Amino acid sequence: MGKFMIEQSGPLHGEVEISGAKNAVLPIMAATILAEDHYEINDAPQLRDVDVMCRLLRKMGAEVNEDYSCGTITIQMKKIIEGEVPYDLVKRMRASFFVLGPLLAKTGRARIALPGGCTIGDRPVELHLKGLRILGAQVTDDHGYIEAVADKLQGGKVYLDFPSVGATENIMMAATLAEGVTVIENAAQEPEIVDLASFLNKMGARIKGAGTDTIKIEGVTSLHGCRHAVIPDRIETGTFMVAAAITRGDILIRNVVSDHVKPVIAKLMECGVVIEDTEEGMRVRGDVNPLIATDIKTLPYPGFPTDMQAQFMALQTTVQGPSVAIENVFENRFMHVGELNRMGANIKIDGKSAMIPGGKHLSGAEVICTDLRGGAAVVLAALVASERTEVSEIYHVDRGYERFVEKLSSLGANISRIED
Repeated sequence: MGKFMIEQSGPLHGEVEISGAKNAVLPIMAATILAEDHYEINDAPQLRDVDVMCRLLRKMGAEVNEDYSCGTITIQMKKIIEGEVPYDLVKRMRASFFVLGPLLAKTGRARIALPGGCTIGDRPVELHLKGLRILGAQVTDDHGYIEAVADKLQGGKVYLDFPSVGATENIMMAATLAEGVTVIENAAQEPEIVDLASFLNKMGARIKGAGTDTIKIEGVTSLHGCRHAVIPDRIETGTFMVAAAITRGDILIRNVVSDHVKPVIAKLMECGVVIEDTEEGMRVRGDVNPLIATDIKTLPYPGFPTDMQAQFMALQTTVQGPSVAIENVFENRFMHVGELNRMGANIKIDGKSAMIPGGKHLSGAEVICTDLRGGAAVVLAALVASERTEVSEIYHVDRGYERFVEKLSSLGANISRIED
């Protein structure tokens, strides 16, 4: 395992290019199962999770080639030779569960281990299974494996009790080859949903309403390959926005869709950060005004993203005045608080709320990445902490940030990676 060694850095300055979205590319790659054809996916990030998905598709019989020098993954999907996804792959990445819907729709049978990934709380798959059952699948739980069988899926009306991104995507992919019309109500509205729908429509699917709470899918008899460019990663965008703020720096962020990070923009501006859209990208300045406290409350999109809660909390520890972070999406997403407190944050947790006193001068310490976004949070905190911070279990960060050390270093961060 490697470690990050981070020394206190001055204000970050310069330009950074945002990579393709992890949470968009993974379901898109899973969707290639739906048609035996050739695919070209551009702006694909080089991440551990993407590597796991490549391995999974190869196990099913696909030819997968990665050329990260130009951000391209090509997939030649062949006839599926393996309809079971073993635990040794699924445990590495929860997004492996995305293959359930397309595999069932394409072959009539799918068997997949219950998923792993970040331990940020209970993320049940029951909504995925509920939707597939409504489409006519027989779904059973066999000693930790989910098995779904259907001769032919039939369209139906699916109401999601919670606007789950994963469930929306799995059901949407399965419905593309179902007979008749499927309607998903209370659907997730994230930009990654829209990107997946765009990819599927390029394949010949008939999907309307992606990005709203009601998605309509008219089933087709077959799909085909296509070429697609993945949207920019809005969470990486938000992370570098916070990096500019917490170091009181000035960063131009390129390859950004501002509409995708509206809640982050709003909250940073409440803190006193100056944000400007330019022809070159988004300029984020934390060096103009004294930064003050503001509260955050995570909600499904278009609310403040749960994937930005930890990074924003790192900033909240350094601004003037107390603030509160309320987590409404995952019940165990405050694991990074203990690591920030090791650095002097003095955050208190009460149920879904974290009380942050603010105004803290953080100190370097030995900390761990508790999960993907918690790992990013301790890295950001370390940039402004006195003395050296040693960050271990960084494989979590590798799951979701492409060339994180290189990008931060290019902005003036005093960070290095040491491989054990």
